[in-house]
Amino acid sequence: MAVRLTVLVPGGSGQLGRDLAALTSASVDVVAPGSAELDVTRTGQVLAAVGALADRAREAGSAPVVVNAAAYTAVDAAERDEERAFAVNADGPRVLAAACASRRVPLIHVSTDYVFSGEASKPYEPSDELGPRSAYGRTKAAGEDAVLGSGASSWVVRTGWLYGHSGSNFVKTMARLESSQDVLSVVDDQFGGPTWTADLAAGLLELASRVAAGDGPERRILHCTNAGEVSWCGFAQAIFSRLGADPSRVKPCTTEEFPRPAPRPGYSVLSPESWREAWLTPMRPWEEALDAYFAAS
Repeated sequence: MAVRLTVLVPGGSGQLGRDLAALTSASVDVVAPGSAELDVTRTGQVLAAVGALADRAREAGSAPVVVNAAAYTAVDAAERDEERAFAVNADGPRVLAAACASRRVPLIHVSTDYVFSGEASKPYEPSDELGPRSAYGRTKAAGEDAVLGSGASSWVVRTGWLYGHSGSNFVKTMARLESSQDVLSVVDDQFGGPTWTADLAAGLLELASRVAAGDGPERRILHCTNAGEVSWCGFAQAIFSRLGADPSRVKPCTTEEFPRPAPRPGYSVLSPESWREAWLTPMRPWEEALDAYFAAS
């Protein structure tokens, strides 16, 4: 029999949090407060939220799980305010993990491909050496350490290149620029795995169900992105194609031609093997996910 779930999602107002909240059903109760309601850097708020989750689950006869989608994701801004990024991405998960440990609530923490240097030539495995090159990556790596060293029953799920129907993201930016510019230049020497937040949310909920049933994967760090890899330029061209626009309007350029305050990993593709080895449903190819995203728009 499937385990009934009560899931707390800090960061519920973000694009991933909203897609997790949309998965509420007869067997899954998702509580997804935004940062205005639950600030993960405030110990009192976190303790109260996790305590309320445990009580709510007990009253409903369900299993409590926390899926942490709260994050400081403004990559360039983090270079100017690493202290704030650290508070949200490292201190927040530390506080959350401690609260989960005290109430014996499992925690699934969402992390990023930016914890790697981006100098690899093949997809990264969870066990590969970290080497973040940006403030965002450093603070997210610290968050992983905080969660895994907390004593809580915890898992870290790394993902990357997220886009969804809410919030701002690359797909929305390309759609806006397609209607306002004749030609775009997009970097063609940075590679990753575009991931639709709706697909990631479904994967995280599947993992939460396993964890709640006491069948959580032995491996505590997993990678979850839509399958395949592409450059930002190739991704932009695919978006134009689905908009009915000429993809040749997107021209390749180099990272050096498009400098940003925060360094980006040149290759941050995440291997799907850890997800498959955990007997979790494999993620579909990014092209199929992008089709589904536009069909649902």
